[in-house]
Amino acid sequence: MDDHPARHTSASHRLSASDALLWDIELDPVLRSTITAVAVLDRAPDWAGLVRRIELATRTIPRLRQRVVEPTLGFDRPRWDVVPDLDLDYHLRRAEVRPPGTMRELLEFVQPIAAAPFDRSRPLWEFTLVEGLEGDRAAFVQKIHHTVTDGVGGIELAMSILDERRNAPDPTGPPVPEEATPGAIGRAATMLLGTGRTLARNGAALPIAAVRTGIDVTLHPIGAIGRAGAMASSVAKMVAPVPRSSSPILLDRSLGRRFDTIDLPLAGLKEAATAADCTANDALLAAVVEGIRRYHLRHDAAVPELRITMPISLRHDDDEPGGNHFAPARFAVPTDIDDPVERMRRLGEIARRWQSEPALPSSDIIAAVLDTFPAAVTTAIFGSMLKHVDAVVTNVRGIPTRTYLAGAELLREYAFAPPVGAAINIALVSHVHTACIGVVSDTAAVTDHDQLLECLVEGFDDVLSIAGAHARRSS
Repeated sequence: MDDHPARHTSASHRLSASDALLWDIELDPVLRSTITAVAVLDRAPDWAGLVRRIELATRTIPRLRQRVVEPTLGFDRPRWDVVPDLDLDYHLRRAEVRPPGTMRELLEFVQPIAAAPFDRSRPLWEFTLVEGLEGDRAAFVQKIHHTVTDGVGGIELAMSILDERRNAPDPTGPPVPEEATPGAIGRAATMLLGTGRTLARNGAALPIAAVRTGIDVTLHPIGAIGRAGAMASSVAKMVAPVPRSSSPILLDRSLGRRFDTIDLPLAGLKEAATAADCTANDALLAAVVEGIRRYHLRHDAAVPELRITMPISLRHDDDEPGGNHFAPARFAVPTDIDDPVERMRRLGEIARRWQSEPALPSSDIIAAVLDTFPAAVTTAIFGSMLKHVDAVVTNVRGIPTRTYLAGAELLREYAFAPPVGAAINIALVSHVHTACIGVVSDTAAVTDHDQLLECLVEGFDDVLSIAGAHARRSS
């Protein structure tokens, strides 16, 4: 990490089908997909060193110097175009809370930044160094649109500006030539070539698949028909609308967002999961469901099940840091399992069944089909799928070792992922020995945020009690 070698990854000018969907559904602002991460630092980093690291990152990660441009005739997906003169002063900012600023005051400062829409005429990222926190600490706020990257890609992006030593030398590297923005003829050629690739990749795949299916049916009629039926059923489950909310109280949706944080001992979470012969992801899901159930009980509301969205990463080791490589699994989970071990096992089984859905590897093809609809139709489809989800639960493997940003050590890294129509989003990012939980709640759906946070802490304590550990409310 110290040398920061220049690395230029080739990038397609057209948005992928998945990224184009995330872009288009923002016709409904409730479905905005802005990711906000907050890194808590032990001190303020060297500003000049930070500027140099970010400037180099914009030259090694193409998306940081590109903006999204809509097609002129509307026949193709939006494309990425290089910004000739990036205004780094706009994208990298410096601010201060009144010292000594608490974590709560920091989050109050960040909430309106995260809620504001991006300027679509610019690259889709904004970073802010916030100074004045108690204990002479600082925070680095990273706001990125989901079309730029997903959670796993965001960690890879963060690693590109971090050092393994506090006193690491400034990064060096030759300037990377920027891709030229194509002219009108070039854009037309790109559109035609891109459309051809889409047809070759997706449209042509359908008749080929049909021929293969026909041969399979001829040779193995019963098995082939069963597999085709399972695939059709799986696709239907992935795009099925959710007609109503399971929760009787998490109903309304708005653009208001409240951020909170919880710290867990990572070893305790893993130990609790191991004791139940489960994964840390199972433990996370079990704790969140118990916390939301308790919140309902405080409001005298019965909720026999909750509707959950859990992103499943499809990213491979050779994928570029940018872009999205995940599929959202949506499923209902019971809330009446009192024993935390049994709850982890049952909910884990439900989540893993979704991970083995036949249609999951074909999510890009499904996205390509949905991308052929007008944006208003696609937005309505996704609204029907997402606006009655109670909670999104995300688990991202973070940075396992101590790292530094221009001389400042990262103490915590919280992700505040977009609810995208849900009432609550709870994201876990592991950082060294701590599981950092970022809680985002829709202010119209959640009427008592302190009580929700208290109940979530109790839910985590219920799971961590197996390992004799406890959660800690940090905001």
